[in-house]
Amino acid sequence: MSFIPLLQEAASAATGSQSMLMTVLPFVLIIAIFYFFIIRPQNKKQKEAEQMRNALSKGDKVVTIGGVHGTVSSVKESTVIIKVEDGARIEFDRSAISTVLSDKKGAKSEKKESKVEQEKTEKVEDNSASSESAPASGNADSTSEGEEK
Repeated sequence: MSFIPLLQEAASAATGSQSMLMTVLPFVLIIAIFYFFIIRPQNKKQKEAEQMRNALSKGDKVVTIGGVHGTVSSVKESTVIIKVEDGARIEFDRSAISTVLSDKKGAKSEKKESKVEQEKTEKVEDNSASSESAPASGNADSTSEGEEK
């Protein structure tokens, strides 16, 4: 018995399994790409939208899927009543609410307020640092007083 025919059979079996792997591998990669770039982000977006709709409360400014802008007048179990004009109230399903505007504006105004406060503290720190580093001579003080006036 010679080992050469056995080695040839083993080599042909190995190339067969490699060709099978090379055939299946692209499909596995495509499925992984679809999952991470399409399915997973879409599921995340749906969960965020559902949380936003469940968190609706009276007084929130909203936009519907149809583009109607209004303020939430009352919230029911599966519907929301939106005040569009002075006397106009329209009832929508919760699923028809596209975005809530009041949360975004509140977050933006909070960011602006924090930036303004941060700039004020930086100015105060800069002013205190510049007054400490000013020379003690009378000429420098008179120049800085003239600049302030």
